[in-house]
Amino acid sequence: MSAQLRAAGAIAPVARRVGLRAIRQFHQLPTGGIQRADLAARDLRRSVQFPAKLYHNAVMVRNASFVRLLPKLAIKFVRIPALFGGLMLGAAGWVQYQAIQLGNSATEMYTNVKTGVTDTVFAVWGTATDIANQTKNGFNEKKSQFTMPEWLDNIMKGEGAAGEGSGGPNGGREPPKQSRLGGSAAAAGASAAAYGYGAADEEDDRSPEEVLKDDHMMYITKRMIEIRNLLSRVGQSSSVTLPSIVVIGSQSSGKSSVLEAIVGHEFLPKGSNMITRRPIELTLVNDLQAKQDYGEFPDLGLARVTDFSLIQKTLTELNQSVPESQCVSDDPIRLTIHSPRVPDLSLIDLPGYIQVAGENQPRELKRKISELCDKYIRGPNIILAISAADTDLANSTALQASRRVDPRGERTIGVITKMDLVDPEKGAAILGDKQYPLRLGYVGVISKMPVQTGGLFRRESSNLLASINKNERAFFSSHPEEFGPNSGAATGTITLRKKLMHVLEQQMSSKLTETTDAITRELEETTYQFKVQYNEQAMSAESYLAASLDDFKHQFHNFANTFGRQQLLELLKDALDQKVLDQLAARYWNKPIEDLFIAPVEPDSLADLPRADPKSPYWHRQLDTACSGLTRLGVGRVAATVASNAVQANIDKLLDKSSFSKHPSARQVISEAAATVLADRAYATSDGIEISLKPYKFDPDIQPNEWEKGREHVVGVLQGELEQCQNALKGLENSVGGRKKLREVMSFVDKARKGEIIIEGDHPSGAGGFSAALLARGREAVFLRDRADIINMRIVASKSRKCKSLENKYYCPEIFLDAVATKLAQTAVLFLNVEMLNDFYHRFPREVETKLNEYMNSHGGNGLEKFAREDPKIRRHLDLVQRKELLELVLMKIQDLHRFDAAGNVKADRDYLKKNGRAGQRGRWAF
Repeated sequence: MSAQLRAAGAIAPVARRVGLRAIRQFHQLPTGGIQRADLAARDLRRSVQFPAKLYHNAVMVRNASFVRLLPKLAIKFVRIPALFGGLMLGAAGWVQYQAIQLGNSATEMYTNVKTGVTDTVFAVWGTATDIANQTKNGFNEKKSQFTMPEWLDNIMKGEGAAGEGSGGPNGGREPPKQSRLGGSAAAAGASAAAYGYGAADEEDDRSPEEVLKDDHMMYITKRMIEIRNLLSRVGQSSSVTLPSIVVIGSQSSGKSSVLEAIVGHEFLPKGSNMITRRPIELTLVNDLQAKQDYGEFPDLGLARVTDFSLIQKTLTELNQSVPESQCVSDDPIRLTIHSPRVPDLSLIDLPGYIQVAGENQPRELKRKISELCDKYIRGPNIILAISAADTDLANSTALQASRRVDPRGERTIGVITKMDLVDPEKGAAILGDKQYPLRLGYVGVISKMPVQTGGLFRRESSNLLASINKNERAFFSSHPEEFGPNSGAATGTITLRKKLMHVLEQQMSSKLTETTDAITRELEETTYQFKVQYNEQAMSAESYLAASLDDFKHQFHNFANTFGRQQLLELLKDALDQKVLDQLAARYWNKPIEDLFIAPVEPDSLADLPRADPKSPYWHRQLDTACSGLTRLGVGRVAATVASNAVQANIDKLLDKSSFSKHPSARQVISEAAATVLADRAYATSDGIEISLKPYKFDPDIQPNEWEKGREHVVGVLQGELEQCQNALKGLENSVGGRKKLREVMSFVDKARKGEIIIEGDHPSGAGGFSAALLARGREAVFLRDRADIINMRIVASKSRKCKSLENKYYCPEIFLDAVATKLAQTAVLFLNVEMLNDFYHRFPREVETKLNEYMNSHGGNGLEKFAREDPKIRRHLDLVQRKELLELVLMKIQDLHRFDAAGNVKADRDYLKKNGRAGQRGRWAF
């Protein structure tokens, strides 16, 4: 046995060393080195099995004498820890072996998956490479034989969005030159569609440098128009506004036809009775992403209107909204048209000039139109003066108006319409007119819409522009001497488009530095005001609503903490006190009479009550009836109504003190939310109170202490009623002209009641020298006097010694009914506090948030903004914040435009000098 234990002690270090060696070998294993791990695992299993065998042999000798082995056992017990240590190391080795096996399985799985995925990827890559090589070879073989269909070629030319350039020395096979339109790369030659080359089926003869220049110009113009729209939202003065193109002309001069030819759609109102009555601010957006032309009315919320007949109908209705008596309004109609076939332009269409007002038109109509046009044709706007070729320019109203504000003709472009109605020589002379020179020149057009069948509003823009260009080319090319390339005359709608784009870009670019300085000054001033007035505190409609709601919730939380069971008890007791007075008046105070002029019949006078028989059935019946009337009047309904009215009144007070008082609609929404929550619990609460009050409807159990409290309280109630009677009596005295007059009338009424004066019937004219109205006031005064006497008597009775005891309740009905009312109120308040008040405090804040959210969403996307601007102070704050943000945005866009312009000019200079071999010169063009 000792030898075996010694062997176990010796084997423990060996097992430990074997385990450590296995662990080190496991961590040093490569991906495929599994065999060495198996060998280490076998060594470890042998070391684990041996101590187990030793332990088994030691157990088999358990039958030996315990006494004989006692000295040896004492020595050998010291070696037992070594045995257990070996067993523990063996167990740890077995766990490590299992971990090695799991690691080997995971490694093998990873290797298999990796091999499979790698093979698959290389197979797919090889297949794709073969397909690409075959496609490339086939494309190179068939490239020279491929011809693009005509319809596809027209679409590519018309779109010009992201394809190859339409021009170039290699027939469009060169790599497309890039233009940074909208902040992303776009195809060079995008300006071709804006000019109308693709739609008009006219060859684009521009050089690549000119294409790049025009794309550069289009980008600048687009961004400048965006800046102009932002400035219009800021509300800037005329010193920092960017120019627009203002279209003026007399009626029937072809003004609308010119605009529709530029746009490529028929969309303007048509008619003979001055259809255009409001300015139309038309913004054309060259949208390369638009698959279909569409219009938008931003002020009306109409977006992506693709039916231009609907746009025409909308414009007609908006113009007809101006009364005929007024005829002209300066309220503009804002329309934006998106298309890849229009240039970026900002146009303003104005009512046409007239010479004589019509019969149904106001006399001042001519003056109003002239004043409206003068308002828009001031600098820096560009004037597009439309004149008909068959009218002498000396009589052109448009040129006369432009001459008043632009005497040197620096901002005016002359457009001569109806060129086909005059002789070519006369038309050429008009375009080259020297008597009325314009620095920007004249352009002759024939913009009359070609007559087509199939409906007036069903022509596509490309076909319309192509038809107009075809008519113009057919006419002008037939007279080469007058309108040819060498004549110097500018003709055609495409030429007009080019000129408008170039002139607008030049005018805007010339104002860029001035606009930047003005915006910088405006931003500095706005920032200073923002800091001085609001300490740079940010404000938005969302934050204002959140702050207002948080403030209201805080006030509501304070109200919920102060308004509870005690406040409800006081309110309900006051309401039941009035019910008690009603019962007293009906059963004790009111005299059973039909007419105040007839002496009353009093079976038992209230004055005799203190001396009445305690067992009198009359007074017992009176008190029982009054008590039954009080307990059965519907205390549950009264309690629910009182609680609802009290809570609703307090909510209204909180709203009056909060910022919602300046927002009537939102205030009503919150008030209605409170009413909704209260109404949801009113009926259930009322029924619950009625059930809890059933025991008191038959036999109210009043305790002596309750009687004493009722005695003290009812005296105050009676004194309050007495004071009201006295105040009403004084009011009657003032209404009839004094106390003396009222006493005379009251004396007449008293005599009539006693029978001293006999009055037959109720005469409308009165009686005894008093009017009917005066007699009515006298009767009311007598009633109030008698009521005051009765109340005084009952106050004295309630304070008497007899009313100190509950046993004398029939002599003191006021005290008994007051005690019953107090008991009813206390029981009802317990139910009210749990079923109605606590529920309201929990649900109301959530209901307010829900209702306000619905209210804001019902007004569309501007519900929050509309709500915040109802407060004048917040509106001024928001306006200043919005002004500051817009100015910062405008300044950022202008700075980006400066950087883009500088980068474009540097590149243009480099390309030009490289091509021409010159150094140290400026590029051929600059923006």
